[in-house]
Amino acid sequence: MSNNIGHHLFRQSLLRPAVFEHLSKLNSSGIPASSLLQSASVSQASAQIRRPSVSSNFYGKSLKARKSKLPAGTRRAATVNPRAVLAMDPASELAGKYNIDDGIELQVSFGNPTGSLTQVTVHITYSSDSLLLHWGAISDRKEKWVLPSRCPDGTKNYKNRALRTPFVKLGSNSCVNMEIDDPAIQAIEFLIFDEAGNKWFKNNGENFHVKLPRREKAVTSNISVPEELVQVQAYLRWERKGKQMYTPEQEKASFKNHFSCNKQPPFPRQKHQDSQCACLLSILEEEYEAARAELLEEVARGTSIEDLRTKLTNPNNRREAKEPSFGRTQNSIPDDLAQAQAYIRWEKAGKPNYSPEKQQEEFEEARRELLTELEKGVSVDEIRKRITNGDIQTKVSQKRSYSTDRIQRKSRDLMQIINKRAAKSAIEQVLDEPKELKEVELFAKAMVELEGGVILNQKIFKLADKDLMAFVTKLSGKTKVRLATDFEEPLTLHWALSKDGGQWLAPPVDVLPPGSVVLSQAAETKLTKKTSAELAFQVQYFEVECEEDAFVGMPFVLLSDGNWIKDKGSDFYIEFGSRSMEVLKDAGDGRGTAKPLLNKIAQMESEAQKSFMHRFNIAADLLDEAKNAGELGIAGILVWMRFMATRQLIWNKNYNVKPREISKAQDRLTDLLQDTYLSHPQYRELLRMIMSTVGRGGEGDVGQRIRDEILVIQRNNDCKGGMMEEWHQKLHNNTSPDDVVICQALMDYIKNDFDINVYWKTLNENGITKERLLSYDRAIHSEPDFRRDQKDGLLRDLAHYMRTLKAVHSGADLESAVANCMGYSAEGQGFMVGVQINPIPGLPSGFPELLRFVLEHIEDKNVEALLEGLLEARQELRPLLFKSSNRLKDLLFLDIALDSAVRTAIERGYEELNNSGPEKIMYFIILVLENLALSSDDNEDLIYCIKGWNHAIQMSNSRNDHWALFAKSILDRTRLALATKAEWYLQVLQPSAAYLGSLLRVDQWAVDLFTEEMIRAGSAAALSSLLNRLDPILRKTANLGSWQVISPAEAVGYVVIVDELLKVQNASYDQPTILVAKRVKGEEEIPDGAVAVLTPDMPDVLSHVSVRARNGKVCFATCFDPNILADLQANEGKLLRLKPTSADIVYCEVKEAELADSSSSNLKEVGSSPLRLVRKQFAGRYAISSEEFNSDMVGAKSRNISFLKGKVPSWIGIPTSVALPFGTFEKVLSDDSNKEVADKLLMLKKVLSGGEYSVLEEIRETLLELVAPSQLVQELKTKMKSSGMPWPGDEGEYRWEQAWMAIKKVWASKWNERAYFSTRKVKLDHDFLCMAVLVQEIINADYAFVIHTTNPSSGDSSEIYAEVVKGLGETLVGAYPGRALSFICKKNNLDNPQVLGYPSKPIGLFIRRSIIFRSDSNGEDLEGYAGAGLYDSVPMDEEEHVVLDYSLDPLIVDDKFQRSILSSIGRVGSAIEELYGSPQDIEGVVRDGKIYVVQTRPQV
Repeated sequence: MSNNIGHHLFRQSLLRPAVFEHLSKLNSSGIPASSLLQSASVSQASAQIRRPSVSSNFYGKSLKARKSKLPAGTRRAATVNPRAVLAMDPASELAGKYNIDDGIELQVSFGNPTGSLTQVTVHITYSSDSLLLHWGAISDRKEKWVLPSRCPDGTKNYKNRALRTPFVKLGSNSCVNMEIDDPAIQAIEFLIFDEAGNKWFKNNGENFHVKLPRREKAVTSNISVPEELVQVQAYLRWERKGKQMYTPEQEKASFKNHFSCNKQPPFPRQKHQDSQCACLLSILEEEYEAARAELLEEVARGTSIEDLRTKLTNPNNRREAKEPSFGRTQNSIPDDLAQAQAYIRWEKAGKPNYSPEKQQEEFEEARRELLTELEKGVSVDEIRKRITNGDIQTKVSQKRSYSTDRIQRKSRDLMQIINKRAAKSAIEQVLDEPKELKEVELFAKAMVELEGGVILNQKIFKLADKDLMAFVTKLSGKTKVRLATDFEEPLTLHWALSKDGGQWLAPPVDVLPPGSVVLSQAAETKLTKKTSAELAFQVQYFEVECEEDAFVGMPFVLLSDGNWIKDKGSDFYIEFGSRSMEVLKDAGDGRGTAKPLLNKIAQMESEAQKSFMHRFNIAADLLDEAKNAGELGIAGILVWMRFMATRQLIWNKNYNVKPREISKAQDRLTDLLQDTYLSHPQYRELLRMIMSTVGRGGEGDVGQRIRDEILVIQRNNDCKGGMMEEWHQKLHNNTSPDDVVICQALMDYIKNDFDINVYWKTLNENGITKERLLSYDRAIHSEPDFRRDQKDGLLRDLAHYMRTLKAVHSGADLESAVANCMGYSAEGQGFMVGVQINPIPGLPSGFPELLRFVLEHIEDKNVEALLEGLLEARQELRPLLFKSSNRLKDLLFLDIALDSAVRTAIERGYEELNNSGPEKIMYFIILVLENLALSSDDNEDLIYCIKGWNHAIQMSNSRNDHWALFAKSILDRTRLALATKAEWYLQVLQPSAAYLGSLLRVDQWAVDLFTEEMIRAGSAAALSSLLNRLDPILRKTANLGSWQVISPAEAVGYVVIVDELLKVQNASYDQPTILVAKRVKGEEEIPDGAVAVLTPDMPDVLSHVSVRARNGKVCFATCFDPNILADLQANEGKLLRLKPTSADIVYCEVKEAELADSSSSNLKEVGSSPLRLVRKQFAGRYAISSEEFNSDMVGAKSRNISFLKGKVPSWIGIPTSVALPFGTFEKVLSDDSNKEVADKLLMLKKVLSGGEYSVLEEIRETLLELVAPSQLVQELKTKMKSSGMPWPGDEGEYRWEQAWMAIKKVWASKWNERAYFSTRKVKLDHDFLCMAVLVQEIINADYAFVIHTTNPSSGDSSEIYAEVVKGLGETLVGAYPGRALSFICKKNNLDNPQVLGYPSKPIGLFIRRSIIFRSDSNGEDLEGYAGAGLYDSVPMDEEEHVVLDYSLDPLIVDDKFQRSILSSIGRVGSAIEELYGSPQDIEGVVRDGKIYVVQTRPQV
């Protein structure tokens, strides 16, 4: 069938409704009747389209085609007759002729076939001794080259991928002759390579593709193919071409003609064909014969009839059947691809309102474009991959509206979304190998060594790939400035001096270097060359000297061969002060970073700043190195990309790059990030942040569309000059994320009645100033100036253009992310109705409708339903994010966009909460927590916070009196979770930001705020705002007030603000001081001179610092109200009086005269301490049982445990104990086997006595080297076994080694910082402090508690106060964040405990059956000195840190169980206090409901 006939019939029938497998009503052009672009009725359109564009009449067996008349003004395609250069054999058939570089012509011809041979000749008008034909063959529709066995002389195999045949020189031309004898070969492909010139000749950047002529085979006349196989092949051809339908007349003629020729029905009804017969009857005669010819061709190649039958009648094979690559007709392009290409053309054109005729023309033109690609040898599969990179759907997309205002969320188990893939902790990664100094650094070093002086500042600037160092020194009251560069061309320095940063003042004449020229406000000096063979440097340099304080800095620029050289578009500037040097010094060591990677990034920045294409490709190249560096390597890439995204780095530097090249580089980088996301799940959170800064990118035309569509906007709206042309030139040169902002500014300007102030407002709010617009390589000088009649068209076209811009530059734009995953669909937009390009297969059922709901409600004022929809979409999407897919990154960008939309929605929804109750705020907190959890690598704590909030809402709904108290504990825990996340960001990102920022000379403010801005970019900031909104409501409802007073002492002092109490615990204040500390962990000391410590932090009431405060009569309180805290901070330096009650603190400013009257100055008197220690001696035994405990052998802790045995009620358990008595440590240290350790300890103690406190850690490490005397081992073993305790060594020698290490750690804790400084404060002789070790079997506790039998906050002796934690008690007495459950019991009503606060500690400690070694020093026996808790108790085995879920804890959710346990703890306190006759500080545990007491001491 001729191509013309096929084209005609295609136009008449291909687009009829039967082609499409959907239920919408289509007109004959395939356009739904609802199309907004359809200007005529369906019947009119049908009639117009059926009218052929080519007039055709049959004359016998030939076809005569008459050209259709073209409308006036329409140009016919020009016919080009290239100049003939190459002569051709008259017997040859010309296969192809090409014009390539510099007028060179190439032609390929075929000789007359000889038997099974096809002769191919390649001529080129180019002569070279090294010219090669780089070639291969295409066989059986395979895309990869096959290498023929029959080759011309001299042919070589190239890497088993191609053949290389040398050309034969023919004067000024060259040729290659080859013979193809393989009948399976259908085409040859080749390139031409000039090996000497390293030059390739290509066909418009592609391979030359030449189809071989069909070879006639005499054998075919003797071959017959069964008719049933011809019928199946004909059906497959029809199916591949879209199941086109023909007119009844054609069908009838076809059937009749075929019947008369074959004397039988054309399609006998065989069993396997029954379902196909109705369709087969419509196959035309020509199609039938074409099917027969294809099968005969296969038989001629050697395929048997049985093989054909198997291939054709097997349903699986039929589904995979493909169109033969030879003899392609216009109908070889599947309709879905033609529609997709038509959509792309229509979108590029600005989505115009086409008439039906124009729609059909565009459809045909799209098909012709794809056919052209087929003719070049591109396969249909390659075209499909290029256009869609996935599946294509042609079902009509009908917009569905939800009948309800919100979705119904699915019930999910929150435990299923827990991630525990925390990356390893950030560790210091410092480059150990010495850094090779640059030439300018060698020069600077030589100058400083030669002259001496103090370096005030130094900077290295980049001059392309060269360096410029500026350094300032101070010597003998003079300031000397030097510049040095390895730039090779001569340079002139245009410079000045400054008294106010950046100011240009002409230098005084007396400081000018020789040869300088004075200008009006500057001077010019040529740089001088200096060489040192010894130090291996050659530089140009400049130096100037001035009085020390006369100037503050030097601005300058450089001049080279008439060109100005600047610093990133601005003047260079070097400060004379030391501030900048300090910044560089702090950031310059690279600790806590992947330093080698960051150094490499800095070295490559000059290349990266050429364009986004360069930067993204460099980042892609460095990604493997980043992965090898671990978490800090990924963080380094993130910091670099973030500096780029925030415009701290140059985006384009005089480099013209096409948008599609940027898009392709983005695509490469994001593909690698996608792969890393799957292979390294512990880095997913960081990788998501990188992707959001990079943007989506995309192979194909999406980048080029940025360039093309701006032209469409200009043409459609008649705005080709002014600002729009300048923007077009900028886009043509280099597109960037700035273009998204510019597009938005233009739309805002037009929407607001062409108000130019709105234009500038949008630009400035997004960081684009007039200066930035002028700084582009293609500067934007003009402001927009449109006519009012252009408004509608510009808004429409700019809105479409925004989608294209965001598709490339935005990683978090929801609309473009949805479109990219679901496919671009047009509703009522011409021939593109219903076409979905690039949808991702396998999305969850109902997911498209869910995304449509989100988009429909994205701007709702009331955001609750939107938040639910966004989170439901994220939950539905989540399982797909962990599966390998070539579209994973598109899913990730969708998830990132949904995440960002939650943050935006919640910020917009604050107003909705103004008049809402606490339940709604709690619900919003749950939603934002869910969003944060879905984006976090380690989210277990966040999930348990969600469960806690759900329980709080249940308590509120059930009118539980404690709901607000419980909700407050969950609020505190949620704040701790946010603080933990912020600390992780700070630890992982900030060192890299500081170090890389210093190398790249990023603005200091951008470095300082880096981590804060990263946190604010996510959901954490919105969550914090919601918590702040709810906190006062809960405190008021629970009657908590604004304070928790831990130590109610009145105080007068000067306010001092500190970040952490830990940093000032060893300070000594000369005047009474009220410390306002942002952080208090719980294990710190109170510094001398401090009369009060106020903090927003939440240490336990029974923590070490709380006991210290009460013991020292220091006011200590937690402030929950940020406004009160801010007011206190505003009083910094002022003298205040604090008057605490049990639940509040009143403060006011006082005069200094009142300070003398205050009894709270709390300043330490200098003099001898009344506290004295008695040195304990070794009593000759390494181990003793509890029956042998006395004051000469052990401390009060051990003695009290021994005392309790047999005296407390039987329902109170007392653990079995033994001890290593006083003097054992000293005895072990004196053993001959430990002489080296003893000598080193003596030396370190001398250093310590000199005030070098940093050796404390080294002392502890030294003591861990002690060796256990065999007698100690034997005695301890005997005592433990005789007491009924397990001996660790029975489980293996390694278990004893674990036990011995724990004992040494207890002894070493005598030198921990907290204990050492505590004893110094009260002037205890540290050498007299002795350490016994109490050995007990660990009870694997369900809960641990501490009791004070007199309420420590109020001093009420009628109340028992206790705190309870889940797991071991170390989280209570140690510095673990969060609060314990706290309660009080009246001693006369122990059965009714009153809960004061619910737990907020996120971590519980649990351990296997083991042994614990407790410190028991003689310092704990001193009256009036709280020595307990200063030293360490160490378990033999490491505790397991478990994230706690209080929503399942019976102590929280079971009122009966809670009352039972708490009242039992209260009775323990009452019984032991009665036994001793004084207030007691008691520690114990609960195991399976039974109470155990592990120690007691007098309450201080």
